[in-house]
Amino acid sequence: MRKIVLLSVLMIVAAGLIAMGCSKAKEQAEAALAAAEKAISEVKAEAVKYVPDQIKAVEAALNGAKEKFGKKDYKGALSDAQGIPAKVKEIAASMNAKKDELTKIWANLDQGIPKMMEAIKSRVGILSRSKKLPANLTKEKFEEAKSGLESALKDWETAKESSKAGNLAEAVTKGNTVKEKAVQVLKILGMPVPEAAKS
Repeated sequence: MRKIVLLSVLMIVAAGLIAMGCSKAKEQAEAALAAAEKAISEVKAEAVKYVPDQIKAVEAALNGAKEKFGKKDYKGALSDAQGIPAKVKEIAASMNAKKDELTKIWANLDQGIPKMMEAIKSRVGILSRSKKLPANLTKEKFEEAKSGLESALKDWETAKESSKAGNLAEAVTKGNTVKEKAVQVLKILGMPVPEAAKS
């Protein structure tokens, strides 16, 4: 009888310890998930603009950890969640590097494109007032150049708006499109293409 009582007491103690262990693992996993979520939320708005694939991957990792937590795999959830803040630090470093790179590219575009546009506008103005077009420029080609200039000017305004709104990646993409259009127009008009616009 004593053995049965002793065994029962031991089983109750063991069950209590297991429950305590589970409870502790659950608390640790909850804390790690909260820390991971906080780390992601701090960089997400900027990361989406500069390194969208990386932030998606780390969010997928967080969702995986949450799924494990939901299935009461607290150890697995804890292990997965604990690795996320370090990944977020890497994302922040990549994001800042990308931001610096795009800032430099945009600065070059913002310096070079207006000069090209002014040169084209000036040439188009001169040719429009001229009674005869140069031998290497047909009327059709001249019209094409004028509409190309108009389109490039509109796109450039959009690119500048993107830059002002802080969407540098978008601004650079649009700016490069404008540069290509401007180069085409320069070639149609038989004008020299600046070295900076060739790359």
